[in-house]
Amino acid sequence: WACRSTPAEPAPKGRFWKGNTHTHTLWSDGDAAPELVVDRYRERGYEFLVLSDHNLLSRGERWFPIDGADSRLPRARVDELRARFGAAAVEEREIDGAQRMRLRTLDELRARFEEPGRFLLVEGEEVTDSVQGLQVHINALNVADVLPPQRGASVREVLDRNLAAIVEHGRATGRSVLAHVNHPNFVWSISWQDLASLVHERFFEIYNGHPKVHNDGDATRPGTEEMWDLANTLRLRELGLPPLLGLATDDAHHYFGDARERSNAFRGWIEVRAESLDVAALLAALRAGDFYASTGVALEDVRRSDRRYVVDIATEPGVTYVTRFTGVLRSGGERARTLAESAADPAVYELTGDELFVRATVISSRSQPNPAPGEAAERAWCQPWVPATR
Repeated sequence: WACRSTPAEPAPKGRFWKGNTHTHTLWSDGDAAPELVVDRYRERGYEFLVLSDHNLLSRGERWFPIDGADSRLPRARVDELRARFGAAAVEEREIDGAQRMRLRTLDELRARFEEPGRFLLVEGEEVTDSVQGLQVHINALNVADVLPPQRGASVREVLDRNLAAIVEHGRATGRSVLAHVNHPNFVWSISWQDLASLVHERFFEIYNGHPKVHNDGDATRPGTEEMWDLANTLRLRELGLPPLLGLATDDAHHYFGDARERSNAFRGWIEVRAESLDVAALLAALRAGDFYASTGVALEDVRRSDRRYVVDIATEPGVTYVTRFTGVLRSGGERARTLAESAADPAVYELTGDELFVRATVISSRSQPNPAPGEAAERAWCQPWVPATR
């Protein structure tokens, strides 16, 4: 995409790369072989993908039962894999009286699918923990080993211990790693106050495509957008912490049959602006907040300065867009509110110097083709900006 900028604002370096950081396969509780999952994302124009199965990495030898009790790998799907990838791509053997198929490892997937500058696989794990029936799931990106759940006596302690372990893993291995907290409203487990307390990392899912995660909240509990603003207000006003940054993921589990009540692929993703398609560049851009989250809206550019917040939309014929600038003012009010709305492209918000933070959401007139329960309009979420005080 070409990026437009005013003469006073230098053009940003790099381009946007499309990717998903939360994906499941037969290695844990997904219903498709890893090679099929990777191939489908690649075919849909994704440029990077994180396979993030629960509490494991796609390594070693694992033989999955064909026509097993949980029915996730029927014989017909094995035949489809042979037809798609060739007879030699599928290995079968009988183990303990049952016919099984060997699952492909990440190294094998990389050898088959990766292309420099075109498609990248990032190793990941969904560190899956719980406390008193509440679920605390955190995705760890670019890890070198499996990181076991750290446990704890409360949600906040579980969050803190697991995030600290992921950060320490990166330090000890010399790797660039990144963690993001997943679906806070799954089983109504993580409060906005818990999110506000995060000190080891500052990423969470503003959107998750699983049908049971309550992105929009309910009559008495806030959705993830409101949680984002409440948490950031507390972090900036009282805790002295930088703002949380929001990702969109699909949390795909189901690759056969689309339905609102199934956790299908391609519902949410991120677009990361980096100079090259490699792990270090992508994670550095994420840490710099140079990315946006999307369920269908594409952007040409996002520019922020102490004077203006500018969003350029990659508009499509017949589709209309409203950009909503949301924020909190230093001079009054504890809750975020709409500071301005624009139907223009580019959408521009002129800062007054009174903003504690401001962020932008672009809302399309078009609905997602296969939405999860909740708000179906295609959207893009840009990261909160904390302007320097004047």
